[in-house]
Amino acid sequence: MKIWMVYFTAGTMTEARKIGRAVVQRRLAACVNILAGIRSIYRWRGIVEDGREVAVLAKTQERRVEALIGAIKKQHSYEVPCIVAWPLSRGHPPFLEWIAAETRTVAKARREKTSNA
Repeated sequence: MKIWMVYFTAGTMTEARKIGRAVVQRRLAACVNILAGIRSIYRWRGIVEDGREVAVLAKTQERRVEALIGAIKKQHSYEVPCIVAWPLSRGHPPFLEWIAAETRTVAKARREKTSNA
């Protein structure tokens, strides 16, 4: 089981919370951390911009990464949102197992719960 971190930025706390809640509800991410008040300086259409954004870190398993990125893009207000992902090489094993369990599909989670009963 490979666990991945997906990072993206949002324009507002409201947008970050909306996307974060949606991806956790759909089991595309086990957890999202929302980091308010970051400052981003970047070039956009020839102009250097300096503004506030909200950073979001989402934890998921490898097989859910593409679906997670797609869900973020679909709900995002930016024309070109920052969405990047990378695999985690290490971590606390029980936490990594929890991420894997929480990002299983609903049907698979039900099957596993039934077989363990």
